[in-house]
Amino acid sequence: MWKRIFKWTQRLLLALGLLGLVGLLIPRLVTALYAATRIYTVESVPPGRVAIVFGAGLRRDGTATAILRDRVMTAARLYFAGKVEILLMSGDNSTDAYNEPVAMQAYALGLGVPRQAIVLDYAGNRTYDTCYRAKAIFGVEDAILVTQDFHLPRALFLCNALGLEAVGVESNNLNYLKRSLLIWNVRELLATFGAFMDLYINKPVPVLGDPEPIFVEES
Repeated sequence: MWKRIFKWTQRLLLALGLLGLVGLLIPRLVTALYAATRIYTVESVPPGRVAIVFGAGLRRDGTATAILRDRVMTAARLYFAGKVEILLMSGDNSTDAYNEPVAMQAYALGLGVPRQAIVLDYAGNRTYDTCYRAKAIFGVEDAILVTQDFHLPRALFLCNALGLEAVGVESNNLNYLKRSLLIWNVRELLATFGAFMDLYINKPVPVLGDPEPIFVEES
């Protein structure tokens, strides 16, 4: 009897595990298919006014990580190619000692991007928040999203679902360890599932404030 119960328990756990895996894979597949026709190169992307650069962590000294520098480099290339006018740099500034937008700005300035072409969003704690705030606070209606290929499908799906018309450009200036790429892609399974929960169930409202439109239309 106990052997039979053990076997049924094993089968049940296996079935639940497979069901959970499918539940994680489906959102990832949906976003990948959605993004497939919305991803361009720096050279081929249609011109727009704003590029949104997503935060990606800082080193211990407060400077941008390699993955974040890669994103800023790509955004700078878009600016110098005349594809965009403004780089909206959105990241985490949850403490005084941790400021992704300022680190992104510092790196961009070092690449020659003029200060007046950079706008900072200090409350882009998550991709969802960045997309939401880009439209609600900064008045962005359409944008070019700048991030790595493993993150871009989720970012594109979120921004467009939140009413911000977006296309994307992959940041691929640097080579990454295969182990790191594996970790990031596994993380995206969970993050993409969470994004669907936010969009269709939780519907959280991020930290907001007074509108700060990037472009003020003259009357």
